[in-house]
Amino acid sequence: MKKQLKYFFCVLIMGMMISSCADDGNKYILIETEFGDMKVMLYNSTPGHRDNMIKLVEEDFYKDLLFHRVMGNFMIQGGDPNSRGAAPGARLGSGGPGYTIPAEIGAPHFKGTLSAARTPDAANPQKASSGSQFFIVQGTPQSDALLDRMEQSKGFKYNQDQRNLYKEIGGYPSLDNDYTVFGEVVEGMEVIDKIAAVQTDPANRPLEDIKMQIKLIK
Repeated sequence: MKKQLKYFFCVLIMGMMISSCADDGNKYILIETEFGDMKVMLYNSTPGHRDNMIKLVEEDFYKDLLFHRVMGNFMIQGGDPNSRGAAPGARLGSGGPGYTIPAEIGAPHFKGTLSAARTPDAANPQKASSGSQFFIVQGTPQSDALLDRMEQSKGFKYNQDQRNLYKEIGGYPSLDNDYTVFGEVVEGMEVIDKIAAVQTDPANRPLEDIKMQIKLIK
């Protein structure tokens, strides 16, 4: 199943082939948590986001940061530097490295995709991404009727393979064409479900801190 999903992601990214899933041309990171590890392939089709993630990982930017926003059946979010050592109940989500990344929007938000967080359209009409905050999609399986509504409201078309994947493993299509997806979990999908199931406060912060460590891997 893991190999099948990886194959699907490689061929489906909004009409763009991700360069060579079969060779060593892709960059991978490992997101380590107490719930398990997630191996993530970074997309060569989003070089700005890929290179920025690699830079931050090499600088140990993410060391001991939290998954500070967790919403079941939606996503798990982290990467706010203000979350390191944050007091219990502190509101998080506004921190970053002091810059944004130009949008590289294209890939759909299937379950397991790595997407860049950003500020809302009103303050960010170019949909530029946070320099460090990201979320990993959980979502739910989708129906053809819902995908039809997404196409009508957003003015694009899913191909049949994309529809099949949304129906098979799920995701969150209402984010499509609005946020930059720049990677995918290729091992450790179960970790997403474990983190998404934790108890949270009214601001969606886990009641027990979930720290991350991120490193580059082959």
